[in-house]
Amino acid sequence: MATRSTIMDTNSFRSEFSQALDDDTRRMTNKREEVLGKSYRLFYQKPVHLVRGQGQYVWDAQGTQYLDVYNNVASIGHCHPAVVAAVSQQMQLINTHTRYLHQSILDYTDSILATVPGAIDRAMYMCTGSEANDLAIRVARAFTGGTGIIVTKEAYHGTSELTSGASPALGSGQSLSPTTFLVPSPDQYRIGMATLGEWFAGEVQKAISTMNAQGIKLAGFIADSIFSSDGVLPGVPGFLKQAIDVVHANGGVFIADEVQPGFGRTGEAFWGFARHGLVPDIVTLGKPMGNGIPVSGLLAKSDVLAAFSDQIPYFNTFGGNPVSMVAAQAVLKVIEEEDLQIHSLRMGEALLKELLPLKEKYNCVGDVRGAGLFIGFELVTDQQSKTPNKALALQVIEALREEHVLTSVAGPYGNVLKLRPPLAFQTHDIDWLVGALDKSLAKLAS
Repeated sequence: MATRSTIMDTNSFRSEFSQALDDDTRRMTNKREEVLGKSYRLFYQKPVHLVRGQGQYVWDAQGTQYLDVYNNVASIGHCHPAVVAAVSQQMQLINTHTRYLHQSILDYTDSILATVPGAIDRAMYMCTGSEANDLAIRVARAFTGGTGIIVTKEAYHGTSELTSGASPALGSGQSLSPTTFLVPSPDQYRIGMATLGEWFAGEVQKAISTMNAQGIKLAGFIADSIFSSDGVLPGVPGFLKQAIDVVHANGGVFIADEVQPGFGRTGEAFWGFARHGLVPDIVTLGKPMGNGIPVSGLLAKSDVLAAFSDQIPYFNTFGGNPVSMVAAQAVLKVIEEEDLQIHSLRMGEALLKELLPLKEKYNCVGDVRGAGLFIGFELVTDQQSKTPNKALALQVIEALREEHVLTSVAGPYGNVLKLRPPLAFQTHDIDWLVGALDKSLAKLAS
């Protein structure tokens, strides 16, 4: 029996669905299987063939318009004209690597460092979040002299050898590193604790004690502060601080994986870690940084980075190239000029306000939680037992697709709808999304 990945297989096309497809879609899915290998996955029992995007909307090959409620790659909106223009203009000049001088990487570094606490004063660039997290683990190990990494039980931090070994969300088919130690997710809905911060800090200390008992020294704790893969767990702002204090007290570093919560997504702060009043030792950046252009980054305190960078040369051919840097610069400018952080906060509050009545209407809606335009909508068998209802969640995902709303699921049980639209999401889109959810639940909920 094939192993399943909680992050890749929960909402995915399988060959047994093929007979229900139209001829063209079946041809494409068959061709993918022939030439791309078995590892790739498609969303939905009836995969969507997208050919165009603009803002928060995408269109398929038949011209059908969809509301994108999942995509944080094109975080400021699909095909944003400012990014398209910046990339087009730079491509007509030059694109090369960082062993030649270019002003764009210096300008962007000044801009991005201005958004983080002053103690974080160095930057390095890559192409993917996996590369950024891989380098972050290497830096953490060089600085601390330890090898042990702590992550939550459903964390996802990348696909490289190091990061996949610290990504339990990839499932049983992917072995965890023997130096990776797991802590429970800070799921306040299920734990039911008012003292979530104290409890979570205690779990981190337990992991460190287990690590020490095995003769492994702590290097650090890496976390996406909204715990996206764990089921979208924003928690009360500030609860994470006690756990990071424990990490520091034990000689480790905190790596803030901002690929999911960064760049104004949570609305309450520009960075996810800032919601908790934290100053990370290392910050990693990815997908939304370039709005569709592959670019990622690592920001760090100079003394932390020096333990690695003073000893080991680092080169990434396309990391920090001029085209990626002007794309990233355009993203920062758009976030500022369009006031997207405040927009995310206000739209998120408005969306939550409209989603919460569905919890009163349907006993299968267990919890609705979020920060800014990052919301978890949890489905259960009933509100009393809180038993996860993965089957219903997958049915709702398919029903939403028929209502031309695209999203997916998260969490260890695969029962949390991850509502994470591009920041271009507007008030009138709330009616589309909530109406589609209401219609789907009315049809499916017993």
